[in-house]
Amino acid sequence: MKRTKRFGAMATTLNVGLALAILTTISATASSPRGDDANRKSKNGKAEGTVGGVRVTVEYGRPSVGGRKVWGDLVPYDKVWRAGADEATTIVLDRDVNIENQKLAAGRYALFYIPSAGDWTVVFNSVADQWGAFKYDAAKDVLRVTVKPRANPKVETLEYAVATERVEMRWDEVAVSFAVRPLG
Repeated sequence: MKRTKRFGAMATTLNVGLALAILTTISATASSPRGDDANRKSKNGKAEGTVGGVRVTVEYGRPSVGGRKVWGDLVPYDKVWRAGADEATTIVLDRDVNIENQKLAAGRYALFYIPSAGDWTVVFNSVADQWGAFKYDAAKDVLRVTVKPRANPKVETLEYAVATERVEMRWDEVAVSFAVRPLG
């Protein structure tokens, strides 16, 4: 009898340990950080903040203007752009929200833009882990909203900010933001 209880307790301990290891792996994969940027020209960036009680995290690559013409050239108009460099930019929302008055469930999304000479489209795509926009699939879009860019003092290296009620991208002489409000 003692032998069975001892092995039973050991098996339970092993099962709990295995379950914790699996949960840790799944959790790490679900919110996997961007790769090491030691050898990258565009370093990783992260913007975090709280908007109306909603925790927002944006992770992105930080390209520099470097004397290039950005909008309509380096980043072509009317085509999906990864909203940064290297991996697709990601956004994590810890609660259901309204983005520009449209519902979006809590979760982790790839964040893309479709810049144009006029209004821009902000795209939330369900495939968060992808390299750039090379395998972008519009069928995986969860939400698209239209916003107006605005002129901004020159920003050499792309940056994001999570502010009072908005998430804003600033690069070159353009800023683009979208409203984030908690549901309810």
